[in-house]
Amino acid sequence: MLDKLNKAIKIAENNGAKFVDARYDNLLIRTIVKDNGRISNLKAMKRAGVGFNVFYKGASGYAFTADISDAALENAVIKALGIAKASAPAVVIKSEYEPATPTKSVDLNVNFKEKPWELDTSDRLDILNRMETVAKEHGEKISSLMLLYGELSGTKLFTNSEGTSISWKPNVVDIRTMVSSKTPSGDLVRASSGNGGSIGMEFYKTKDNTPEDFAKNAALWAKELIDAKAAPAGEFAALTENNLSGVLAHESFGHLTEGDFIGQKSSPLHDRIGEQLGSEHVTMIDEGVMDTDAKVTPFHLPFDDEGSPTNKVTLLEEGVLKGFLNSRATAPLTDGVVTGNARAINYTFNPIPRMRNTYVSPGDLTEEEAIEQMGTGIYAIGTSGGQVTGDGTFLFKAIRGYWIENGEKKYPIKDVTLTGNILHLLKEIGGATRDFELKSGYFGGCGKNGQFPLPVGYGGPKILFNKIRFGGEMQ
Repeated sequence: MLDKLNKAIKIAENNGAKFVDARYDNLLIRTIVKDNGRISNLKAMKRAGVGFNVFYKGASGYAFTADISDAALENAVIKALGIAKASAPAVVIKSEYEPATPTKSVDLNVNFKEKPWELDTSDRLDILNRMETVAKEHGEKISSLMLLYGELSGTKLFTNSEGTSISWKPNVVDIRTMVSSKTPSGDLVRASSGNGGSIGMEFYKTKDNTPEDFAKNAALWAKELIDAKAAPAGEFAALTENNLSGVLAHESFGHLTEGDFIGQKSSPLHDRIGEQLGSEHVTMIDEGVMDTDAKVTPFHLPFDDEGSPTNKVTLLEEGVLKGFLNSRATAPLTDGVVTGNARAINYTFNPIPRMRNTYVSPGDLTEEEAIEQMGTGIYAIGTSGGQVTGDGTFLFKAIRGYWIENGEKKYPIKDVTLTGNILHLLKEIGGATRDFELKSGYFGGCGKNGQFPLPVGYGGPKILFNKIRFGGEMQ
């Protein structure tokens, strides 16, 4: 296949292209959903094809094809070149690549004992059935029970005019339980539990990470919410658990560091490298390759969709803005550093700056010490979605939480909504715990410019805030 791609690249170069890259995806996506006792979704879908990115006089053109015959590849690369040539006279900000050292194919794959893609369908269904049984055993007044299994596997190839040649196998698996219970007033409360990442099925046999553990957690958390009090509105000291800390980092700050927003000066961070944006307790990282353990299940991404190594990037260091997330095209417009953040959900999309595994570094507190230091306030756990604007203003809904009084958990709360602006909130960080968690997965993921869902990892410690506004609308 690489020979076919390189042949198409030469055709574009012979017709005037300055630079060409070619990306081949051959991915298999499996989804199984069991909803209230019935299989509502069972599909296996293949996505295979080639995308060409062609540069000509500072302009770029992108075209793709699902047909991998020589004729179809030639037509696609010539189409991409035509788009670039047509765009060149009108381009205001030129797309120029700095030369890069070619990378040759190496062993980029994660080794698993039990490969998810080798499971039988009956094995996948058995996982859902086991979760269903356990959730029913531990839940109360269950109104809705949804079990999910998702899996992505396959091969990616990349080559370009510089001679880079990369082959690797992306993979992710995700198992989740979602429980809704009914309160005495007839309202629904929801809880979920699960985990995913570039992991083998052996992970789901470890302590606290079995499908039965997920089902039990979701059922008990939903049960606890039946009689939970509504969270009070106002400004309170707060502790966010690991998952919510990661979502805050990704959604409200990470996007502000993406190179296209920086280059267009549409991010409030575009001219603030070296500035103290947050307290000394916050360091934020984005990277593509991380070690996996019982609490850390990242998405394994050794190279991005431009063939660049996925370097570790420090976005914030003790509150100081240190770097941005760049593609090759955006690096010259920002801090000049190519970080390996050009990503696309599949070959039909042009790569753009996106996050990989984004997290807040751990601190030195225990959970008990953080709660004691908080005094009185809200311990917010998980997230069920939210809204973020381009200036960092956010609204997030935590799945559940606890009211803390005089350093002690008093009672569970629901309807926990956090609002504010991340650039203000960073200054309110008073500490972080030393326990660290990070997860990724098949369901959900990141969305940008119509590309959704893109697998990403997010996480961190539990973060202690001097104050966060709870309740109300986005300001």
